Amino acid sequence: MTAPHPLVEQAAALMELDRFDEARTLLARRLAEDPTDVRGWVRLAHCHLSVEEYEEVLTATGEALALAPEDFDAHYVRAYALRRLVRPDEALAEAHETIRIDPQRWQGFAALSEALGAWQPRWPEAFDAATTAVRLGPDSVGAHSALWKAALMNGRSDVVRQAVLEILRIDPQNAWALGERAAHVAADAAGPPLTGAGARLPAAADAYATALAADPQAPGLRKGLDGAVFRMLRGTRWLALLCVVIAALAGRVFPTGDDPTALPGPLGTRLYALVLMAAVWGFGAWRRYRGMRTGVRMSLRLLVRRVGWARLIVGQSAWCTLTAVVIVTVPWSERLVPQVLFWVALVPTLLTVWFERSANRS
Repeated sequence: MTAPHPLVEQAAALMELDRFDEARTLLARRLAEDPTDVRGWVRLAHCHLSVEEYEEVLTATGEALALAPEDFDAHYVRAYALRRLVRPDEALAEAHETIRIDPQRWQGFAALSEALGAWQPRWPEAFDAATTAVRLGPDSVGAHSALWKAALMNGRSDVVRQAVLEILRIDPQNAWALGERAAHVAADAAGPPLTGAGARLPAAADAYATALAADPQAPGLRKGLDGAVFRMLRGTRWLALLCVVIAALAGRVFPTGDDPTALPGPLGTRLYALVLMAAVWGFGAWRRYRGMRTGVRMSLRLLVRRVGWARLIVGQSAWCTLTAVVIVTVPWSERLVPQVLFWVALVPTLLTVWFERSANRS
């Protein structure tokens, strides 16, 4: 195979940078000079495929195949365009043609997996084809992407996650794979705060921030980061409520034990409660906050500034913590006031949590 013309190579480099308009301009210039440049037509087809101009892909590959009927790349690109145009039989035929031309290239089996995805009963075959693509191209992002899609269709979540990790092994800065990994970490972190699941939220936020650094314009990644940060913020209410409970116990807000009327509670016990509350916030929030990457901390601050519900959560956490401090530091001689403070802190906060969960379920 002859080396591509310099203009075709320049166009390929521009496509790597997602500068498809400039790439098409160069390719049009090259093809005007030499309409028989097969590699130029195939590269133009790739360019049209990247911007979802599928009819133009068929035109470009048609020109290429008229010049070189056995051109592997032309058949490969054409198979994907036909699949997107919902012409499954033709897409399948093109995929089989690529395998006939060169059965040792992973791209042919990736195209076959894509084409077989048009028929749900044949999804297991699509998975097998994608597995073959990975076997032939273990260090190719496209092969693992094909396996990711086929595994998703077949409900193989373990393979889905492994495919993402393999793509990141090959290309650590792959924005799509970084976003997928962040989504997986966020799914693992789903669960009540202060549990093993909720404790993984910082990792999810960090993963989304890493993906955003690779693709700052991705709205889905920004939404995912905001969601992880918001759930972390909601977890601070549980820390505050724990402080309220600690204060109620240390301050003897409710009659318990053999001498229920003994007020105020022992000074040492109340001071110890303050230490416990400081530890709750120190290990549960401050230490975690300080360990976050800068992008996550900035996202947290911006979320509080622009979202009213986030400010409400911060206010509730602060109010509960302040109430706990007041309950435990004042040497109460009567229980009425600390009991009122306890319920005023506890009930509205729990109602807000219940409302959020009801809204999420609906």
